[in-house]
Parts: sequence; C-alpha cells; structure tokens
Amino acid sequence: MWQSSPPGSIYDYIRVASFSIGADGLIEQWSRRAAGLFGMSSAEVVGRDPVEAFMPAELRPDAHRAVSEILDGKEWTGLVPFRIPGENAVRGLAEIYVMPSETETGERAALCIVVDVRALRRIETDLAASQAIFGQSPFGFVLFGTDFTVVRANKRFATVFGGEADDHRGRTVDDYLARPEAERLSSTLRRVLETGDAVTDLQLVGTPPGTTGRRHWSMNLYRVHSGAGRPVGIAGLATDVTQRHIAAREAASARRNLALLNEASARIGNSLDLETTARELLDVAVPGFCDLASVDLYQGLLTGEEASPASWGRHHQESGTGSAELRRVAHASAVSDALPEVFAAGTGSGAEGAGDTGPPTLGSVHRYPFHSPCAVALRTGRVEDVPGDERGFVHSTLAVPMVAHDVVVGLVQFSRTKGSESFGERDRALATELAARAAVCIDNARLYRREHERALILQRSLLPPGDPEAAGLDIACRYLPGNTATEVGGDWFDVIELPGHRTALVVGDVMGRGLRAAVAMGELRTAVRTLALLDLEPAEVLSALDEVARGLGTPGGGERSDGFGAGGGAQWPSRAAHKSREADLSEVYLATCVYAVYDPVTRRCTFANAGHLPPVVAEPGEPALLLDVPPGMPLGVGGEPFEEVEVELKEGALLALYTDGLVESRDHPLDEGLDAFRQALAEPSQPLEDVCDHVLTTLDTRHGEDDIALLMARIQGLAPDAVGDWRLPRELRSVGRARELAREQLTAWDLDDLVDTTELLVSELVTNALRYGEGEIRLRLLRDRTLVCEVWDAGLVQPRRRRARDTDEGGRGLQLVGLLSAAWGSRRTPRGKTVWFELALPDGAPAAELSVEQLLSMY
Repeated sequence: MWQSSPPGSIYDYIRVASFSIGADGLIEQWSRRAAGLFGMSSAEVVGRDPVEAFMPAELRPDAHRAVSEILDGKEWTGLVPFRIPGENAVRGLAEIYVMPSETETGERAALCIVVDVRALRRIETDLAASQAIFGQSPFGFVLFGTDFTVVRANKRFATVFGGEADDHRGRTVDDYLARPEAERLSSTLRRVLETGDAVTDLQLVGTPPGTTGRRHWSMNLYRVHSGAGRPVGIAGLATDVTQRHIAAREAASARRNLALLNEASARIGNSLDLETTARELLDVAVPGFCDLASVDLYQGLLTGEEASPASWGRHHQESGTGSAELRRVAHASAVSDALPEVFAAGTGSGAEGAGDTGPPTLGSVHRYPFHSPCAVALRTGRVEDVPGDERGFVHSTLAVPMVAHDVVVGLVQFSRTKGSESFGERDRALATELAARAAVCIDNARLYRREHERALILQRSLLPPGDPEAAGLDIACRYLPGNTATEVGGDWFDVIELPGHRTALVVGDVMGRGLRAAVAMGELRTAVRTLALLDLEPAEVLSALDEVARGLGTPGGGERSDGFGAGGGAQWPSRAAHKSREADLSEVYLATCVYAVYDPVTRRCTFANAGHLPPVVAEPGEPALLLDVPPGMPLGVGGEPFEEVEVELKEGALLALYTDGLVESRDHPLDEGLDAFRQALAEPSQPLEDVCDHVLTTLDTRHGEDDIALLMARIQGLAPDAVGDWRLPRELRSVGRARELAREQLTAWDLDDLVDTTELLVSELVTNALRYGEGEIRLRLLRDRTLVCEVWDAGLVQPRRRRARDTDEGGRGLQLVGLLSAAWGSRRTPRGKTVWFELALPDGAPAAELSVEQLLSMY
C-alpha cells in the first residue's frame, strides 16, 4: 500500500536527493530534495552539465572523465565536494551513487542518488552517543512505547530483572511489579504520555525475580518525541535506592531512639514512688517503641526488706525452683481491645502463682519458671528473646532485666504485635538503656524510701511521747511530716520540766532534709534537754546550743581542731586531713529555735529566739499578736549574742510556737501566712485540741511540701493557795522559823506524811544558806503534781555535794537531801542562787525508809 512519507521521516534526517543524467551527459531531471541539498532550482540545473553546475573548478577534469565512464555503463560511487548554498565558501560533501540506465530508445543514461555525508556523520555520532549513554549507563534505562510496552532496556536494567537486554522487549510493568505498584506505575506512564509533564523520584517497591528481598527504586519518567515533535514513547531512568532507604530508616530509627531517650530522661524518675516510676517507663515506651509492655519488680524491693537486692532471688535461682517472687506493678497496651490476651506472650513460659494459668494481672505476685526466658534474663542480667504466641498476635518480645548498679531489681517486657517490625539489635540496645534508666530511678527510690523511713523513725523517736504535761499549762501539740514524696525535715518540738514547776517550751527547725538533717535535729534536741536541766537562762541555752550546732559541721563531731597535736608540739595536718576538714565544714548545719521558760507562779514567760518565727499570743477577748522577740541569728552561725524578752501572760491566754511549714508556702508570702494564723486563733477559749485542729484545717498549709510542728499552751498558773512564800532574816533563829513555816503549810495542805522529811531538809538548806550564803533568805513551797521546796540567798557560790570524813562533824547535809528527796539541785538567779528539792506527793502507801546501806553511805 502506498503511503506518503510523513514529516519527520528518516529521509528528513539523512537528507537523500536524486537527479538523472541524459544520454547527452546533461541533467535531465532534478528532484526537489536535490534543489534543497544543492541550493539550485531545476530551472537553473536542467539541461546543464552536472560537473559544471555544482562542482568546484579544480575537480571538474576528473569529474568529466567519471561522467563519461558512467555513460559507458559503469556504476560509480564516490564522495563529491559541493558548494553549500547560502554558506559562502563553505563546502559540503555528498556521497553520490550513480546507477547506469537506458532511455526508451536504448540510449545510455544515469540515475544519481545523493546523500549529505555531513548529515550521515551527525546521525552516526548521535547514535553512538545514544548507545553509549543507553548501554553503558550504571542506572537502569528503559524505553516504553506508546502502548506502554518495553521498546528497549539497557544491560543494567536486565541485570536487576534477569535475562539479556533484548529479552525485555514487549514486556509490561505487570511483569516486574506486584499489582498495586504496577497499577501506580501504569497510571503514571499514561499521565506522562498524555500531558508531557516529567515525573521525578517516583518511589517504587518490588522484589526482583529469583530474590526474596524487597528493593526500592527511584524512577524518573519523561516523554520522548520525534524530530517533528511527535510523541514516540516514555523514557524511564531507574535508580536502586534500597541502601538509601535502609540508611534513611536507620537514621529515622536513631532519631526516634534519641528522642525516646530524651523523653525518658525528662519523664522517668520525676517521682520517688516505685510504681509511678514503672508507669512512667511504660508511658515512654508505648506506643513509641513497642505495642505492649509490662514491668515486674521484686517483691522484696516493694515490701522494703532490708536484705540486699542481690539476695532477693538467690535462693530460688540456686535451688533451680524458678525466679524469686515478683509483682506486676504496671502494664500498658497500644491495642487496648487485645489486653486480655496480649500479655500472655510477655510471660515467656508462663508465670506461676498469678492466680490462674493466664498471664499475671496488675498487682499479682508470681514467679517465672527456672528455664523460662524471663527467669534467665533475671538470673543473667542479659536481654532474652521471648517466643511469640501460637496465634501470631505477638510476634516479637524482649525480656529486659532492670539493672541498677550491677544489681537486677526487676524485669520489663517489650512486645510488638503483628504488622510491626521485629526487634533488631538497635532496638535491643535501646530497650536495655530504657530499662537501665528506669532501674536507676527505682533503685534511687528504694534507697530514698529506706532513708526516709529511717529518718522518720528517728524523728518520731525524738518527739515527746503522748500529750506532754506541765504545771500551770494546758498543752496540745501537732506534728505533720511531709508526704512520701518529700524528704524528712528537721522540725522538732519539746516540753521540758524544770525545777520549781517551771516548764521549758522548745520549737526548732534544722535547715535541710533527709537522714542527716534528722540526725542533726536529734543531736540538737538532746543538747537542749541537757542544757535545760542545767537550769540556764534561755539566752545562755541558745548560746551553748549555737556552739553545738557549729560543732556538727566540724571534723570529730564538735571539736574544732587547729592542727596541733595533743602532746604540746605543733603538727601540720596532712593533705588528706585538710581535705577531710574542708569536706566536713561544707556540711555545717544551720537551725532556728525558740526557747521559752514559763514560771506558773508568776505567769511570766522568758523567750529567746535564734532566727525562728516569732511566738504568737492570743489573750481572751483580744486579737492574736506576734510577740516582739528579737530573732537573733540562726544556730550554727555564731558571733552574735542572743537577747531575752520576759512577758507576763494573762490567765487563759494562748501561747503558740510553730515551724515555717505552717505559715509559709510557694503560693503566698510569709506575711499572709502569719496573718492567716493569727486570724485562726480568733477564739482561743475553745478546747485546746479543737484549736489545733481548727488551725490545721483553716490554713492553706500545702501540707506535704514541708514538715509542720505546732505547740500550743494555755496559761493557767498555780493557784495562790498552792504557793507558800516567806522571807527570813539572816540569823540562826530563822532555821527554826523555817521548820515551823514548812510544818504549818504542809498541815494546811493535808500533807502530814511529808512534814518530818520536809522539816529536816528545809533545816539543812536554810542552815547552808546561813553558813555559806549572803544576804536575806527566801523560802518557797510549791504544790502541784509534786512538792517543791526552794531556798534562795544572794550568794553566788553553788553548793557542792561531797563525802564527809569519819572525823567530820558536818558536811553530810546535801547527802541527806539527795537520799531523802526525789530530786534536788541548784540554779543561778539574776541576784544569787536557789537550792531546791522535790518530794513526791503521798499516794496512801507507807513512806519508804532508808536502808542501812544508805545511812552508812553518809559516814
């Protein structure tokens, strides 16, 4: 079938032309393509000698001979230079093929086929370049026809998909890719062919023939046109980017792991509660790292056993009976609908003692069989792979021991369900790191809880037991420790009975927290009691206590060393000793304290303050006031004397001493807390216990942030008829007068059983005051829970009990006082001294008589 050559045919590229020569050797016919090639029209050429028409002059002789030979019937092929029209002196080169022919009359003629050699060389070069690019390209190159079948593929493409390059001709995308990917590529090819828009980096996934691994390709597609612009197909350049995908996936995994570790650092360990820390671990891991997770901790850790963590499971592991008891403290799932079954895979070979044959439930106590992966992980401290369940729901599980300081404290299991990737080596490392971080936090919580409990026990043991009692005072107290998330503080209070039915009230607070603060508080409390029994003035007590507090931060527990030996020779301290001293001095403890002494006879109270909050007094019918007691410096600072303030309190007044946890918090300033405290004491006439409860429930104490100590005392004073007070002149007859006054007062008090003992001891004390004292003598009897006798004089020399020699006629008075009284002593006063003794009130039983040994001890 005849068909015209469309534009853009091969002839347009190779530039073929023709003309004919007649028997006379002149051009007889001249084609249009010849006119285009040589730039001469048929009118200019027909009838002319072809040699003369378009050949250079220097070539014409040889050309004439060639034409003669052609007309003689000889074929000829050769290269003929010619002038290129419109290009000045530029010459072209044509390959001419001359075929002899005959006219109708039998005369010799010739048909000449002319090809532009320059065009042929250009096509040849283009084909060679195309072949080099197409055949030698390291990338897979494929050309699809307009019917989307493969027209051509290069060797690299064949290397990936098998066979030789020519074997791929006629194949379709369905021969290379699975249906979803093939359909996606087909639609893309169709779009490129229709629109002409190129597509770059089309991501395709497939499995090459004969392999099992999935590969990733990046494909660039563009439409191919003929010289006339007609679409002839789609070219595709495919690059294997599998390694790039693997690297990208690993980089993404590394970024995810780093993000998880950062999140773990921020979220795990914010609480000192073991179960809360376990839940924080799972909040980080699910679903960011796994689909399911659970945490088991050793039961001994949770119950606070004193045994070391390493020994919790040793017996069971050595005996081969399985793991020690563990408790399931947390679990989490990203597939909540599968919760009843998903944790079965996390138990390895199954847990014993969980209550049934299923997986352990939250809060259950169980053991793992000895040879199960979980028991092995606990025993060895290494990560173990746990087989998936038979139904295939959980296909990958890691049993990761929780190791802190080379000790296993529990087990965490991470599981991934069907559809998620199995755990790899990078995942195992991350799982180990997550478990280790949680384990350290859990172990820290365990150690903290142990220290907290010990400090709490110490703190409780140092507080006054029950409801303290004091003469002339109704006392109520409250102590509220911080919650379990807050370390034990150094708050304390005390009520100390002093001679003369006086009472010392103490409230203090060691700055700092934890066991060391509790120990420091115990030392200070013991020192306060010791100093109080010496019957020192409040300011003197605080001054001595300040020395004790400063001694708590020095080497040796209170002795300040200057680096000199005991033998009198100077010794330079060693470098180690110097460093130790610097380290110890950095542990100096500061404390605040209020020390008050109340005398029920005068209803006067003397205060001294070491940096503590001021006492509050609420008198009947009056608003509560803050006493203006100079605060002084905290204990442990040193260098400043303490001042005393004496206040006379009305009957029924309420005195409150407290620590800062009652009135201070981060939510409001201290002044607001003090004002609220004073307002809470608006009705001090209520029962004292009710007043304490009202204060604690009214104030916004934010309990749990700090310990709270509250000591309240209602002033009652001794009744006037419970006090006998006399002044005696400094003369011998005052001894008899003192006995007489004591006898009359005891008879009035119906204490006849104490008359003889009291007369004897009063006589001894008044005699000593006349013999060794100075000035006027004062005798005072006080009756409350006991009978107290006080003898005062202006002398400053304190009485000293000594053993009399056999030849001495005296010197046995104080020995007698010590034997017959329940207690005795002396104290300094602002203008002298007071010697006192105390007798228990009779309870109806006959008085105990002195033994022979006691009587002989005086001689």
